[in-house]
Amino acid sequence: MKVSFFLLIALFSMTFTSAQNSFKLKKDHDAIQVSDLSVSARFYGKVLGLKEIPNGGLGDHIRWFELGEKVQIHLIEGDKKIEKTKGVHFALNTEDLEAFMDHLREKKVPFENWPGEQGVTNTRPDGIKQIYLQDPDGYWIEVNDNRL
Repeated sequence: MKVSFFLLIALFSMTFTSAQNSFKLKKDHDAIQVSDLSVSARFYGKVLGLKEIPNGGLGDHIRWFELGEKVQIHLIEGDKKIEKTKGVHFALNTEDLEAFMDHLREKKVPFENWPGEQGVTNTRPDGIKQIYLQDPDGYWIEVNDNRL
């Protein structure tokens, strides 16, 4: 009986593991609700330098931006109140964090490190430097120097 039980567990584990890997999930997009689509689109286009792409014919209340290879961010205009905390953020990486920080200073966009100190980075335990900024609706964005 014990052998049958362990054989059943082993068979279930192998089936679950192979099924778990068969669909190969990849990042597609992030969607955020914004209160003023034009203001947010300017921020994501001019401050973050993202390229706007066609929104698939979804109407004037949605704008899409390319976030990287086959990854997008969708801005959806809406009026529901959403609480924003720094712990809920999306992260971008750059090869030149100092140049990006200079760019933010030129655009007069405030940024801070994880503890909340203005205008400076902090270094994570894994050696990655990071900063945090907020978009016009208060969503937190991490920018770091991770070399993926």
